[in-house]
Amino acid sequence: MSSAFTTTVLQITTGSTETVTDLTQDCEQFLARAASGRDGLLNIFVPHATAGIAVLETGAGSDDDLLATLHTLLPADSRWQHRHGTPGHGRDHVVPALVPPHATLPVIAGRLELGTWQSVCLVDTNVDNADRRVRLSFLG
Repeated sequence: MSSAFTTTVLQITTGSTETVTDLTQDCEQFLARAASGRDGLLNIFVPHATAGIAVLETGAGSDDDLLATLHTLLPADSRWQHRHGTPGHGRDHVVPALVPPHATLPVIAGRLELGTWQSVCLVDTNVDNADRRVRLSFLG
């Protein structure tokens, strides 16, 4: 593997409630090791059928607003064809179509190039699976 490409996997436990988990510090720590002051791209990927990656403000209510919006758009009821798991779980399998399972972000001089209020977040509405993996990959 080229030194231009470095990857690692984070193990995240999201718990038994729907969550928006801020991964920004994990991304920055990874880049401190992997980027070594270089420019490049950070790819964040969650290899699960019921979770996504979002770039949004956290702590001021936007994370709760996102979960509320997903509830409005994708109610946890019996309308879903996918029926195993908790009632309404089929909606969780639609979430990645709205909150994609990946993001690719610029890295400048080894630092994640985010706006003032932006954070990198794991969005997980699946209360049946609290154990998540998130792959971070730097190319630069």
